[in-house]
Amino acid sequence: MNRHHFLSLLLLQIGYVTVGSALPNSDPSPTPLVVIAPDGTVQVTRVVPLPSTISAAARENLVKMKPVAQSHQTLQEHRTETDKWQAERAQESLELYPAKLATDVIAGVPVRVVKRPEIAAEKAARVLINLHGGGFRVDAGSLSETIPIANLTGTKVISVLYRLTPENRFPAAVDDAVAVYKELLKTHKPADIGIYGTSAGGYLTAEVAAELRKLNLPLPAAVGIFAGGGDLSESGDTEAIFDLGGLSEPIDPSDLTKLDVEYIGSTDPNDPVLSPLYSDLRNFPPTLFITSTRDPELSSTAILDRAFLRAGVEAQLVVFEALPHAFWHYPKLPESKEADQLMATFFDRHLGK
Repeated sequence: MNRHHFLSLLLLQIGYVTVGSALPNSDPSPTPLVVIAPDGTVQVTRVVPLPSTISAAARENLVKMKPVAQSHQTLQEHRTETDKWQAERAQESLELYPAKLATDVIAGVPVRVVKRPEIAAEKAARVLINLHGGGFRVDAGSLSETIPIANLTGTKVISVLYRLTPENRFPAAVDDAVAVYKELLKTHKPADIGIYGTSAGGYLTAEVAAELRKLNLPLPAAVGIFAGGGDLSESGDTEAIFDLGGLSEPIDPSDLTKLDVEYIGSTDPNDPVLSPLYSDLRNFPPTLFITSTRDPELSSTAILDRAFLRAGVEAQLVVFEALPHAFWHYPKLPESKEADQLMATFFDRHLGK
């Protein structure tokens, strides 16, 4: 499994779902071990207690977690299962955050349109663009990432159903998102537009912002990069420590050096659009970063946040304790409600100014 392919397994592990045969439970109190190789590679055993600082619901979910084995689903099976999972998350979200759902086509690109049943007149000109997660391979967020935000902000959210890999490689997804953005510029001021995404969608959000800069197009008013980063050329430190569920499966060290060639194709991994960490970040829009301490993308998110800060960008990084990758896909968790409110407050503060 190459480095970023695990991002497409969101359905399989976030939400504490066990797939395939369970791995045998290890000794709950292993003898601590630290081996440091000459090249600096560390092999370490740790015992990680259950924190008392997270919600009772989050603790309950962590207790329920079991070791998981790698899934052997085909891509089509994974897409079918993910669509079902999105429908279930949508129903959960709608119970908390009533919204109207529709589909449309903008600039030839299919989209979901999500909005509150009623939108206040002062917010009618605003629009948010969502770039869903799913490892660039599945749609693991066009509903779960949009319904809470549309309701809490009172702002229409357009989720771009961009072309997926491996059928379509970079920059197909970027091109689709930029096409939608350019079309919205015909009817919306840049100051009324925000872009955000989770996981692969967080990477894609940064890529789209870099491409807009490259095209000399006006940038949106605000950006949200959630559990995602800006460097597809190498792994972050936490990818060697955590899986999507946090601490639920073995990690093959050889996978950490493999590039996601199905998405990258023949593009230079250090290309400043593919890996925006290497682009000119000066004057990028205010950006909110959100991650968690058991997220494999914690390092990548923090690295990009620091790059934004070095470039003088107004950037804020919020890190939740002990939760797995993109935990806000489960809207009933108290921490998910907090994260969704943070996102909504951020966009409310920056749009329409």
